[in-house]
Amino acid sequence: MIIRDATQADLPGILAIYNEVIVNTTAVYALAPVTLEERTHWLETRQARGFPVLVAVEGDSVLGFASYGDWRGAAGYKFTVEHSVHILDVLRGRGIGQQLMHRLILKAQGAGLHVMIGGIDSTNTASIKFHERLGFTSVAHFHEVSFKFNRWLDLVFMQRFIERD
Repeated sequence: MIIRDATQADLPGILAIYNEVIVNTTAVYALAPVTLEERTHWLETRQARGFPVLVAVEGDSVLGFASYGDWRGAAGYKFTVEHSVHILDVLRGRGIGQQLMHRLILKAQGAGLHVMIGGIDSTNTASIKFHERLGFTSVAHFHEVSFKFNRWLDLVFMQRFIERD
């Protein structure tokens, strides 16, 4: 497995992973799959802003991806980012996400960032534990802020300070 910066050629794999997450999980609160055009715009926008989009690949297959971007729009938040990491459903729990996140955190360090935030569905205990192992701590719990799969969902914010060498 190789972890590298994403390219346009990786978009179909990224799209397949992301849409599976949308359709089958509460890891993303989007309600409908996105198009290749939308994911292309997402990648181009992230790259133009200098935000990393990393992929874990084996051959031509995308196994997972991770990225970060603005947490909030105001200039005072410029040292804080929100990340996402998603893995092919049949490969979750095998360490791919951890490797992607370690690399993403290194990118954040190199960019001089101070805080990384993750928004996680409160029932996603695997993701919460995953983030705790990476040094994230829970800082907020928002009750019933999303509605998906005919039920209200709670959102947990976790944060991690980015160490500098």
